[in-house]
Amino acid sequence: MTADILTYMKNCTLCPRMCGADRTSGRGFCGEGVNVRIARAEPHMWEEPPISGTNGAGTVFFSGCTLHCCFCQNHEISQGGKGFELTVPELAQVFLDMQNRGVHNLELVTPTQFTPQIVSALEILGDKLTIPVVWNSGGYDRPETLRLLDGRVKIFLPDLKYFDGTLAEKYSSAKNYPEAAFSSLREMVRIAGKPVIENGIMKSGVIVRHMILPSCRHDSIALIRRLREEFSPDQLLLSLMCQYTPMHKAQEHREINRRLSAFEYESVVKEVEAAGFDGFLQERSSAKEEYVPQFYSEKYF
Repeated sequence: MTADILTYMKNCTLCPRMCGADRTSGRGFCGEGVNVRIARAEPHMWEEPPISGTNGAGTVFFSGCTLHCCFCQNHEISQGGKGFELTVPELAQVFLDMQNRGVHNLELVTPTQFTPQIVSALEILGDKLTIPVVWNSGGYDRPETLRLLDGRVKIFLPDLKYFDGTLAEKYSSAKNYPEAAFSSLREMVRIAGKPVIENGIMKSGVIVRHMILPSCRHDSIALIRRLREEFSPDQLLLSLMCQYTPMHKAQEHREINRRLSAFEYESVVKEVEAAGFDGFLQERSSAKEEYVPQFYSEKYF
């Protein structure tokens, strides 16, 4: 473990929560210590078309999360502790192995809590890694942390979950999520630039994901309006997701303990069309639990 990594881990402020935990001897709010943990590394075919393409995204799922979403479909690894440890050189080898499997990109899922270790692994690989790196986060990042990725990450695939901080607190334990997410998104757009897609495959740029929650269509509409106020349609792509399925602790909140209705979905689609963003509209039929991948507690490769 390099001195730089240990410096970040001693008083962790990688995410907007800035919990200040000493992760060299304990764990942060994210549930993770100093050692990298992942729960899966496999090609993935279920991302947006320019991300998955024909060969898949080289997806690495990291354990832990800076958010505690009550409806998280990956709760086994984000909050349940599932995963296994890797050294930074081993992580670099996983990245290289993914590239060798012919994927279009290296997709890092929920990576924020391990940003310094990931940067170190990418530095180990240097020019050996020739495919774009995709940063797939919950949107709860800090611009200061994202700047470590400048020149290393070409594609950002963040969630943009809430307009209202009250909802963010209720469902994800992060009242400051809206301002933090928009602040991070501005930095992502600066780093990645306008979307570039060649032969149907994304080479650089930002795709913003928004998943519509049941009973929250007004929040979704307000969020899209703010997105349009801050960004022009040529600066990013928008992926509207309707895959919400009540999972984990969603049953504790009656209003979101159901699938999305056609009316809710169509109301938000109209707002996206009015805003003028290009991107992707997920079909309501995609709301199925079987799309959740298998995760591992022990190294399986």
